[in-house]
Amino acid sequence: MIKYTLKNAGGTKMFFRILALFIIIPILELVILLKLGNVIGIGYTLFIIILTGVIGVWLAKSQGFIVLSQFRQSLEYGYMPGDSIVEGILILLGGAVLLTPGLITDTIGFMLLIPFTRKLIREMLKNRLRYYFNNGHFKIFIR
Repeated sequence: MIKYTLKNAGGTKMFFRILALFIIIPILELVILLKLGNVIGIGYTLFIIILTGVIGVWLAKSQGFIVLSQFRQSLEYGYMPGDSIVEGILILLGGAVLLTPGLITDTIGFMLLIPFTRKLIREMLKNRLRYYFNNGHFKIFIR
């Protein structure tokens, strides 16, 4: 059995992150959509929501195939496809976030799907994980 632990995970800090994720962000999304509906009209607001969903699905599909191709090519050449794995996870997260209607989540989703910003996020994530491993904040126990 493999067990992963984060040292000093901070229960209170994690509570507020989850609170923000599931309560504050949807409230902000609703306020923004209502204000946008008042400014440009409900029809255009619904059009924007549907358009970002359609573009997001197309982008997630196309980027997913590109990353899958890079993954296979890495394996064929005998390289570890670490970057492709991380990018695949980021594309999956981006597609999932785009399913939620709202401009904040759409912005985050598109940042995870657009190759340039996704690569920046991938490198930041890798550096953060490297920091956790190097400073003993992340330990793996194998039983």
